[in-house]
Amino acid sequence: MEHKVKVRSNQDLPSGGQVIPAAQERAIVAYEPGNPNMAEYESYARVTRGIESMLEERYGLTYTLYASDDGNHDYWELLEEDVKKGAPEVECAGRIYEGIEGRTFAYDEDSSTPEYTIHPAIRNNVFVYPDQGVALARIPMFRQHGIYSEDFVFATGDEAISSFLSGVRSRQRNRDKDRITVFTDTNNGMQRESEPITRAVSRDDVILPEPLKKEIYRSLDQFFASDRSFYRKHNLPFKRGILLYGRPGNGKTTLVKSIAGSVQGPAAYWQITEYTSSVSVHEVFETAARLAPMVLVIEDIDSMPQGVRSFFLNTLDGATSKEGIFLIGTTNYPDKIDPGLMNRAGRFDRSYEIKLPDAELRRVFLERRGLLEFVSPEEMDHAVSLTQGFSMAQLGELYVSAALDWNERGSADMAAIVRSMNGELSKEKKGSWLDSQNGGIGFQL
Repeated sequence: MEHKVKVRSNQDLPSGGQVIPAAQERAIVAYEPGNPNMAEYESYARVTRGIESMLEERYGLTYTLYASDDGNHDYWELLEEDVKKGAPEVECAGRIYEGIEGRTFAYDEDSSTPEYTIHPAIRNNVFVYPDQGVALARIPMFRQHGIYSEDFVFATGDEAISSFLSGVRSRQRNRDKDRITVFTDTNNGMQRESEPITRAVSRDDVILPEPLKKEIYRSLDQFFASDRSFYRKHNLPFKRGILLYGRPGNGKTTLVKSIAGSVQGPAAYWQITEYTSSVSVHEVFETAARLAPMVLVIEDIDSMPQGVRSFFLNTLDGATSKEGIFLIGTTNYPDKIDPGLMNRAGRFDRSYEIKLPDAELRRVFLERRGLLEFVSPEEMDHAVSLTQGFSMAQLGELYVSAALDWNERGSADMAAIVRSMNGELSKEKKGSWLDSQNGGIGFQL
């Protein structure tokens, strides 16, 4: 989806539908030195004028103050990344206030060798992209109850800011191919993080019935391989939606991870909680639209609060709300899903059940994990037959238990391990756990 940038500057005063050129600019309110009623204005104007004067003196160009009308502040995230890694295209032009931090330190856990890094503080400094004619300043604001910050953007003109923001979108898409944007609804609003895909999950790691696996990946590859002209020519909506459902632990999350790491576009992950609201629905889809074409995964979609479902469905039905978005919903409880989401064109076009693995898939899983390092082929056959009804997650625990037994005793008794796991599974199904009188903890129904 083409991102249209809407900006306004202190030059944008209407006059017969035309923008007044800078040379004809007339302010409605003029600054009056010494007027006590203009103390707040004076504080504001002194800072912004001071920054504009510094930029003109340093770079020989006139920078104008701009405000954002679209709520898109992704360029601040990219600025922070540039500052932390010392990117040559951005300069720290100067500190704004004396007596307030100019440098900061942070723990870089994403580094190959995690360590503390020290760099200029984002707040209270002016950062400039000289080649692009754009400057960013997060200015401290002093109020009775403390200090907060406001973000300001300066540019040499409309063309410069438009070009800069278009470049931000391109940079963000390239960066997010190796990362995943994670949205989590909290009681303090939407929490958004960009996390690296630290452990790549390949398509070979996904163990599903081959026809189902091919169909899912084929629809994804077609979506990202085809340009929009194909969809426009054949009057097809450039958006798709699939719903993955089934019991927990059967590979839905692994499938989603492999999709995020293998498609030719950004991916975002949205965890629905009791705090999900119409505001967060709007924010997620607005961000997704800026990243399109992209994949948006909605985890536990059945958890969508009742009061938000109508707004969510209306958003999915919007003419352009999902343009360029491949939507993937997951649920462990399809019976709780709103019927309006199931197999409804324009919402979720197809639904796929991720079932318990059959004997063939159980064997493939255990062989790939390396169970044959600890047991004989005959014991592998026995383990496959004994684990009917196991989920992929439970097969993973079987492998871990076998590896630990082999490490401790030099052998792994698969029958004993399966019996032990079946006993715990039986208690789980019945809701009956050992009570304290029998040496355990938990509850009994």
